[in-house]
Amino acid sequence: MVNLVKSLDTTFSALSHPVRRKVLARLRRGEAPVKELVESIAISGPALTKHLQILERAGLITRGRDAQRRPCRLCVKPMREIDAWMESYREMWEESFDRLEVHLKAKQEKQRSGKDGK
Repeated sequence: MVNLVKSLDTTFSALSHPVRRKVLARLRRGEAPVKELVESIAISGPALTKHLQILERAGLITRGRDAQRRPCRLCVKPMREIDAWMESYREMWEESFDRLEVHLKAKQEKQRSGKDGK
């Protein structure tokens, strides 16, 4: 559990910057070399490198080496961890909405029967 919390902290921290989210959005379409990311995001090479290091440390991307190319690839494991963590909250909200629905239906039924009884 402690490792999962630490992993989630690292992932959320990496996702907190809009440039890093842009990188991930681009990599959803497939791998891309660093040069292409620099051009598509309109950021300097050194600045992008710092963002890529953060994404790599968080396990969100991997960077390969193909001669002069440094292709970046999206890794889904950290996203799956976030999804699993959020699932418990989804269940909680769904249960709350189900209780609210029952309450509202009972209230509507009570109002209808009160009007019919007059």
